[in-house]
Amino acid sequence: MGRRLHFDCFSGVSGDMVLGALVDAGLPLTRLRTELKRLTLTGYRLEQRQVHRGALQATKISVVIQRGFDRPLLLSRIQKILAASTLPAAVKAQSRTVFDHLAEAEGLAHRVAKRDVHFHEVGVIDSFIDVVGGVLGCHLLGVTQVTASPVNVGAGTIRTAHGLLPVPGPAVAALAKGIPVYSEGPRCELATPTGMALLRTLVSSFGSMPVLESAQVGYGAGDADPDGWPNVLRVFLADETASAWRSTDRVVQIETNLDDLNPQAYEHVMTQLFAVGALDVALIPVIMKRGRPGVILSCLAAREQTDAVLEVVLQETTALGVRIQELDRQVLPRRFVTVNVTGGSVKMKIGEIGAGWEKAAPEYADCRKIAVRTGRPLKDVMDEARVAYSRVAPRKGKKGTRS
Repeated sequence: MGRRLHFDCFSGVSGDMVLGALVDAGLPLTRLRTELKRLTLTGYRLEQRQVHRGALQATKISVVIQRGFDRPLLLSRIQKILAASTLPAAVKAQSRTVFDHLAEAEGLAHRVAKRDVHFHEVGVIDSFIDVVGGVLGCHLLGVTQVTASPVNVGAGTIRTAHGLLPVPGPAVAALAKGIPVYSEGPRCELATPTGMALLRTLVSSFGSMPVLESAQVGYGAGDADPDGWPNVLRVFLADETASAWRSTDRVVQIETNLDDLNPQAYEHVMTQLFAVGALDVALIPVIMKRGRPGVILSCLAAREQTDAVLEVVLQETTALGVRIQELDRQVLPRRFVTVNVTGGSVKMKIGEIGAGWEKAAPEYADCRKIAVRTGRPLKDVMDEARVAYSRVAPRKGKKGTRS
């Protein structure tokens, strides 16, 4: 059975805060140093010390760079270092995903193609070690599920290599898409691009703290020390049980019967529903009164999206009314891992079942783009993506990975 890790991001998140919190929660620094040597990267050393941030004591892990090794690392160089390392395949894959997220965010922020991104704050050796060390640390602790609270991004402005920027900066804002964030506390940056990219890669769900029996609590500090503010990342590490893998939430189900809507409109209606935040949309064939064929349009949505979904259903269909009910929903933790195939890259959606078991499926849209662009059969692209993921998927004893 694996272990569960919860990030409490009440004061944001950064790469060194993640490292410090993991070490504070029980990750032996000596073992982390030993395993990082599999990168065959020189020019740095890890130092540990205890610090105070506000009223809290925390562990600060510093990556000290030797003179002459402080030049930025380009994305291509990062990928080569990871490929040449002897780190576990899953650690290499997740580390690559973190840097892919960073490159995409920097590209969006500065309106350049991903391949043309020049890293600044996130491209030197210390940030590289923060990323790989954070992913590796979770692996060494036996973490198989990661959750996180909403992220406090800070407030005010920051000075960067690109000039003065509002908090959150453009890269953090891009990485925060789909992640609950808020602003509170001192007027400074609390969430960094590296920290947000780690969360985006490692975390399967964001929300309030789940019910768990915590075995260890860790506090990790970054460089910033705002006066009177406990600027730390707190983590809770717990042994996992099979039932704890599934999370439960409340969703709204909206349904209506349709027997007079032109079927050509179905695709448009579904597209519009997903655009306003529907979690799922289904059209179920039924026989209605007087033997007329029809469909049940069924939508799932978060409570706060109910009005938007209702507006689409009532405006875009012939429905005169709908049925609404709240349901409990149990879901598996999920994450995305990017794999390379002939002709491009594909995101794999991973559903974690527990006890080392998981389900893996390639994203249809990614595979279809490659199939259209290269002329390859869609099935071949999807099969290749599954095989590529099987090479980097974590293995647990003899059970391995389901896909």
